[in-house]
Amino acid sequence: MRFATSRFVGPSSKRIVHAFPGTVRHSGTRAGARPDGGSAPPAISDARAVTEMFRLGVVGAGRMGRTHLAALSSSRQVKVVAVAETVEATRAELTEQGYAVSAELGDLLRRSDLDGILIATPSDHHLEVVDQATAAGIPILCEKPCGITSAQARRAAELASQRSVPLQVAYWRRFVPELQHLKARITSGAFGEIYFVACYQWDEEPPSAMFRSRSGGIFVDMGVHEFDQMQWLTGQRLSNISVARAQTSVDPAAGGDPDSAAALCTLDRGATGLVSLGRRHIHGDICRVDVFGSRDAAESRFLAPPNGTAVFMEALKLQAEGFASWVRGGAAAGASAEDAVAALQAAERAAGGE
Repeated sequence: MRFATSRFVGPSSKRIVHAFPGTVRHSGTRAGARPDGGSAPPAISDARAVTEMFRLGVVGAGRMGRTHLAALSSSRQVKVVAVAETVEATRAELTEQGYAVSAELGDLLRRSDLDGILIATPSDHHLEVVDQATAAGIPILCEKPCGITSAQARRAAELASQRSVPLQVAYWRRFVPELQHLKARITSGAFGEIYFVACYQWDEEPPSAMFRSRSGGIFVDMGVHEFDQMQWLTGQRLSNISVARAQTSVDPAAGGDPDSAAALCTLDRGATGLVSLGRRHIHGDICRVDVFGSRDAAESRFLAPPNGTAVFMEALKLQAEGFASWVRGGAAAGASAEDAVAALQAAERAAGGE
């Protein structure tokens, strides 16, 4: 990804102390990685890090990038201090809103006041930005799916590990309190043996045809959320995936990407799972999970009108705050790069009609 040069003045250059030993940042701060999302890093010795705002740079200010900016505007723990964006009109708009904006990714990565970055570029640029950010030693929160193939996600994990840079992948469902409660109940055995888990995601309207042509298709773009969610909730991996795709599409410019699709799978401890995806839902965005077990059953309509947007925005904020806490020495609550690889592997099997 190429950004043209732009000048800007950033905020204070005071920096928090990261908890990860490892690669020396360009500014002298040391950063390291647990890209596998393992045990918590050692506690930080600088008490200032607990109270100072975590300073985040955002790479990409398209639809998703601007959604993150809006979600983080109310955070008391994370502050966006700079944005890198290729589109001139968007840069002008963000400058008017008070953001320090650059057209050059390198300019953002060379700033002395970044504690981490959020990658919100199109999915086919994720690996490129991860490569540059890990080379600069900057902790990364990368929008899902962290590439459009499992090989790209695997390479991102390798880069983060080799360069000792923290990498979290933005599967925001893990920060929805209702789903956290559901996972805790499943883990505690409240449902007994799990028979069946169904995950639904139906969007009010599809993204642009240009986005769809670069997103990897419905199973990579949308399905990875459900595959990750199912594996996270149950602690089981997926296999034996069979799929069905709708043969109708309202937008022929989408290049054959179906407007809806479903995948049926087995989980590695014997349960079955269903993923239902749709790009057009006339009543608004919905996400839902059904769990059936030998002792109990539950339905979670955790995102639906009229409160769906509020749930989504709050989860994005909590996700960024969780990332900041992890980089500072807290427990890992978000998805690791290995989780992203597993979700993309399932999506690839579904896309291939396994």
